[in-house]
Amino acid sequence: MNCTARPTLPMPRAPTVRPNRHLRHRLSPSGRCARVVAFLASVALGGLILPVETTAQDAPTLALVGGRILDGYGGTPIEDGVVLVAGERIVAVGSAGEVPVPAGVRVIQTDGMTVMPGLCDMHVHLQLVGHGDYARWDELYGDRNEEAMAIAAEQLLSAGVTCARDLGGPLDPLVETRRRIDAGEIPGPRMFISGPFLQRAPYEPWQADYRWGVDGPEDARAKTRTLIAGGADVIKLIDQDQLDSDEVAAIVETAHAAGTPVVAHSHRMDEIRVGLEHGVDNFEHTGLGTAPGYAPDVLEALSERNSSLYWTPTISPLFVMQYTGEIFPERLDDPRWRQGMPESMADEIRASLDDIPRLPYYALFPSRIPRLPVKFGQLRQTGVRMMIGTDAGIPSMFHNDATWREMVKWVELGVPPMEVIQSATLWPARFLGRSGEFGTLEAGAYADLVLVRGDPLTDMTVVRDPVLIVKGGEVVGGTARRDR
Repeated sequence: MNCTARPTLPMPRAPTVRPNRHLRHRLSPSGRCARVVAFLASVALGGLILPVETTAQDAPTLALVGGRILDGYGGTPIEDGVVLVAGERIVAVGSAGEVPVPAGVRVIQTDGMTVMPGLCDMHVHLQLVGHGDYARWDELYGDRNEEAMAIAAEQLLSAGVTCARDLGGPLDPLVETRRRIDAGEIPGPRMFISGPFLQRAPYEPWQADYRWGVDGPEDARAKTRTLIAGGADVIKLIDQDQLDSDEVAAIVETAHAAGTPVVAHSHRMDEIRVGLEHGVDNFEHTGLGTAPGYAPDVLEALSERNSSLYWTPTISPLFVMQYTGEIFPERLDDPRWRQGMPESMADEIRASLDDIPRLPYYALFPSRIPRLPVKFGQLRQTGVRMMIGTDAGIPSMFHNDATWREMVKWVELGVPPMEVIQSATLWPARFLGRSGEFGTLEAGAYADLVLVRGDPLTDMTVVRDPVLIVKGGEVVGGTARRDR
């Protein structure tokens, strides 16, 4: 199935083997067959993978053997586990005593590691790669969006993010970037996109390609239909409290009629109230400025809708920016965030972050940060489905290391590690209408996996350096592949 299809389409769950389109794209018709792929993977992984001569298309092609498996459903981990892969799909998951490994299958030994579903980051901006000044970034790179997006996509994948949702950017470059990823032309996660924000008007004229102004309910319907027809998977509202009620209703009703969910900012209390009134499906951020917490009526409404409502708190950017600007500026000299960038682009980003405390983003952080744990706790108590999202791309939030930082921060704020992992796997897949396709390790799902050395249930920081990253049955990254 094309991973960009609408959530209302049927979702295949049977363990049918399908050709790996990424491998198909990269191999020539003349003879770069499974033997070559296995050999190259073996060399790249320093001996972790044992190659075989040939592999039948309808039989297992890869086995991950020996480690602990977290399948995403939150149950007891599977010890001494086995994951069998055929092409780009999983065909079996279980303990070594339950799942025999056929002779001649490539084997990745996972002893001492945890095998878990590939991560989903549900709030990224591929258009941005950490620059501190949006206006200058647009002036320098506004006509090079696809270049920046390709860099961001590769960085996300290198961090074990095999599924990502872009919530605000120019539509056509995002659609093209997604197409290139799906075709195997560039590396990246399975991308889901909103395209431009819908709001009263762009803040600045140069933002018009990714902030669409709404003028009346008919215009709201038309722009919503244009986004969906153009390839948007979700509709994104911002400043919805500044729109007329019939405009918000037109957007939500039009999107829902097409089977498309609606996502909305939640920086202000009235933004949340408007979203709740009109049936928004997912709120973003833990906002409210320096307010001490959410109003009782909002908390009551969230509790009433908690079984169907999702929230992406994006709580780590404030802490990461403070950490980078005040505690450990040396982070900016880590070469890993420069991955895939032209030197001139990386140098420009580095210069823009020379004095982070002077950035407009930073001004209110010191007064907001002490309030975040309380508001985060209030959201958890309402029972809404919470998902990992990072706002990756905003100043100093680099795509290559944003997701693990958000996960670690949740643990620090008291969320059980298993719940954190589910918020980066199971719940995103369910929100996107892709249950059984990714986000869990089970027969019929895409073989999107992350291997980490150690136990994230006792130390979530192990997620920062995946040993191996597999997407669609293909080894696409990890320290074992890189450090050879």
